[in-house]
Amino acid sequence: MISPFFRKKGTQEGQEDRSQELANQEPAPPSSEEIPESPVQSPQDSIFIQKSRMDKKSLDLVLAVEQMIQAKQHTELQNSELQDRLTHSGGHIERLNRDVKQLTRVIEEREKSILDLEQKIVDKNMKVDQVAEDYRELERRMTVEIEELKSVIELEKQKYGSLQVKHNDVLAEKNKRIHELEEKIGRQDVEHQHLKQKFETTHQEKVYLANMISDFTNRMSAPIGREG
Repeated sequence: MISPFFRKKGTQEGQEDRSQELANQEPAPPSSEEIPESPVQSPQDSIFIQKSRMDKKSLDLVLAVEQMIQAKQHTELQNSELQDRLTHSGGHIERLNRDVKQLTRVIEEREKSILDLEQKIVDKNMKVDQVAEDYRELERRMTVEIEELKSVIELEKQKYGSLQVKHNDVLAEKNKRIHELEEKIGRQDVEHQHLKQKFETTHQEKVYLANMISDFTNRMSAPIGREG
């Protein structure tokens, strides 16, 4: 867009050249053909006739007034355009304000949701921390109990080792005693066999002697005549 200053300057220079040309021209006497048939004249024709009769200063003044009128019209046109643009911008700004309010509500709702989620995360983190602390405490207790159980197991192992040694000693002594008793029983079996044989021999001898005594008695009691 050309600035009004430059437009005004260019228009003024053109009007000055035009006024110079009109001043240099000598007004020709009106002929019968140039006389208007009707006394009614347009404002432009009237102004043109008046300009043709003006001197240079008056013409410059008229041209300056026309330039001011044109500048005013141009300014009014620009003002109207700016007013239209302002109205359009106002509607656009109003729509943007509505959008901003809606976005503000959405952002507030999102921020509230984010705050709720952050609070939930904080609560969960606290629970996780509590669970972790409980786990560490349980682990410490389990470690202590495991160490105590290891000590008890080690003590029980020592006791078991001592009992195992005692058991082995008792078992060896028992086996030794059993072996001695077996040997003793074996000797008693041999003695029993000898005694049994001796008893049988004695018994047989007694039976033999009893038979002999019985025979001798029978013989001695028998009558003599019968014997002969």
